[in-house]
Amino acid sequence: MNSTTLFIIIISILIISFIIDKVLNTLNEKYFDKKIPEELRDIYDQKEYEKSQEYKKTSANFSKITSFLTTLLTLVFFLIDGFKFLDIYARTFTNNSILIALIFFGIIILGSTFLSIPVSYYNTFVIEEKFGFNKSSKKIFWIDKIKGLFISMILGGGILALVIWFYQLTGSNFWIYSWGLVTIFSLFMNMFYAKLIVPIFNKQSPLEEGELKSAIEMYAQKVGFTINNIFIIDGSKRSTKANAYFSGFGSQKRITLYDTLINDLENDEIVAVLAHEVGHYKRKHIIFNLISSVLLTGLTLYILSLFINSPILSEALGVSRPSFHIGLIAFSILYSPISEFTGLFMNYMSRKFEYQADNFAKDTFEGKALVTSLKKLSKNSLSNLTPHPAFVFAYYSHPTLLNRIKNLES
Repeated sequence: MNSTTLFIIIISILIISFIIDKVLNTLNEKYFDKKIPEELRDIYDQKEYEKSQEYKKTSANFSKITSFLTTLLTLVFFLIDGFKFLDIYARTFTNNSILIALIFFGIIILGSTFLSIPVSYYNTFVIEEKFGFNKSSKKIFWIDKIKGLFISMILGGGILALVIWFYQLTGSNFWIYSWGLVTIFSLFMNMFYAKLIVPIFNKQSPLEEGELKSAIEMYAQKVGFTINNIFIIDGSKRSTKANAYFSGFGSQKRITLYDTLINDLENDEIVAVLAHEVGHYKRKHIIFNLISSVLLTGLTLYILSLFINSPILSEALGVSRPSFHIGLIAFSILYSPISEFTGLFMNYMSRKFEYQADNFAKDTFEGKALVTSLKKLSKNSLSNLTPHPAFVFAYYSHPTLLNRIKNLES
C-alpha cells in the first residue's frame, strides 16, 4: 500500500462516518412525530408536548448544519495538506520533537476551540435560552471556556509529552509505559476528580441535615453502603437540567446531587435515583467500566506501536519527515472504525447495566418512585420519548424511558 491509497482510505473513513451519522439522524427525526406510547402519555400535556417537539427539531436542524460544516472543514484541511503546513510552522520554533508535537497539537486545539465557540454560544444563548434551559451568564460561559482550554492543554499536553518521551527512550515498547501512565491517571481522576476538577467550575457544599439526608442515610445503612460524603452542586447557575452522580472509591466515594434535582423531585424520588446509583456500585459496574477502559486503552496503544514507525502514515498526510505527532493523527482516523465497534459494545453493556441498577433500586427501595422521577426528569429536559431503535443502538448509553419503565413495572 502506498501513501496515496492510505490517504484515500482516510478521506473515505471521514465521509462514510458522516454519511452513517446522517442516515441515523434522519431515521431518528422521522420518529419525532410518532405517537407517544400509552405508558408515557402522562409526561406532557399538549402544550408541553408541542414545546418538546419544537426543541427536538430545532436541535436536530442545528446539529445537521454544524456537523456538515465540521466535516467539510476537516476534509478541506486534509485536502490542502493542512497538517503538512502546520508541521512546518511548528518546526520553526524548535528542533525538540516533544516541543514540536506540543506546539502542533496546541495550535489544533486552539483552532478547534475557536471554531467551536460560535456553535457553543449559539446553542447556549439562543436554543437553550429559547426553551428555558439556560441559566448561564456570558461571563460564566467565557470563563468556563478559558478554564476548560487551560486544563485540556495542561493535562493533555503533559500526558502527550510523557508518551513521546517514552517513545524516544524505548521505541516500539513505549505503549507499555504509556499504558501504565494512562492507567494511573485514570485511577487518580476516578478517585479525585470531584475534589480537584469539579471545584474549578462549580461550588459543592455538604447536604444539610434534614429529612432528605436522613432518608439517604437510612437507605444507605439498609443496603450496607457506607457513604459519608453527600454534596450539593450548583448546577442551576448554568442550566435547569438535573443530574446526580456517584464518584470515587473507598473513603473517597461520594454522592453528588445537582441543586436542580432537589428542586424538581420529592425526597423519595431522590432516594430512588440514588438507589439506582448505588446499584451501579453494588453490581460492580464502575469497576467493569474502569477495567474495560484500561484494556481498550492498552489495545489501542499496542496497535499504535505497530504502525507509528511507518513513514507511510506521515506521507499519507503530505509530510515527508516522519514524526510521532503526524503518525498519531493518521492513526486516529484509521483506528476510528474499530473505536466505533468498541463504542457500540460499551453502549450495549451500559444499557444492560442501567436495567440492573434500576432493578437494584426497585428491589431495595421503590420502583414506583424511580418511575415518577424518570418521568419528571424527562419532562423537564424535553427528552425525546420516541427515538428510532437504530439511533438508540448506535448512540444511547441508557435504555429508552419506555423500556426502563416497562422493566421497572414488570
